Amino acid sequence: MRWMLTLLFCCLLSACFTAGKRGGDSALAVYDFGPAPTSLLATPRKQPLALEVRAPLWFDSQGIDYRLAYVDAARLREYARARWAGPPAQMIQQRLMQQLDYSISGQGQARCVVRVEITEFSQVFITPESSKGVLQGRATLLDRSRRQVAELDLKIEKSAVSQDARGGVGALSGAVEQLAADLLAWEKGLGASACSG
Repeated sequence: MRWMLTLLFCCLLSACFTAGKRGGDSALAVYDFGPAPTSLLATPRKQPLALEVRAPLWFDSQGIDYRLAYVDAARLREYARARWAGPPAQMIQQRLMQQLDYSISGQGQARCVVRVEITEFSQVFITPESSKGVLQGRATLLDRSRRQVAELDLKIEKSAVSQDARGGVGALSGAVEQLAADLLAWEKGLGASACSG
């Protein structure tokens, strides 16, 4: 009987250690942009085009960022129990390469480089009940000598379906999908002569 009481006491004691604040938290949620989509290109590229995605140093983390525009819009916050699977700039680069058949800058025989500079990639809460995913920056087309040929300002916003990390991830994923479509439309508008040098 004594060993039974000792066993029960040990079980209760271990429950105390695991049910505290740290042990009672929900599991860490890790997000990416979802399964790889099909290419947006109707036909393969005749000329390879390279891609370079840049972001500020503070983006070099896996935190999912958000802002409370109604309290302190200049303060960047991170969700405590949710993370990106990798740094956002790398994930954006991978998704654009999947959808637009870009190659990595510095590899291959690409005559031109599309450089995407991300300056904002966060969930912005307008009110506690309303938020959106915001992607801002600019894209530049550089020729073989790295001279700027064209530029496109980027300001993409997508509404979040829920006011949490999951909703923010969905909105930001949608913003990246829109970025791919915008870059393709921009490319078509420039024409083949933009990279003929």
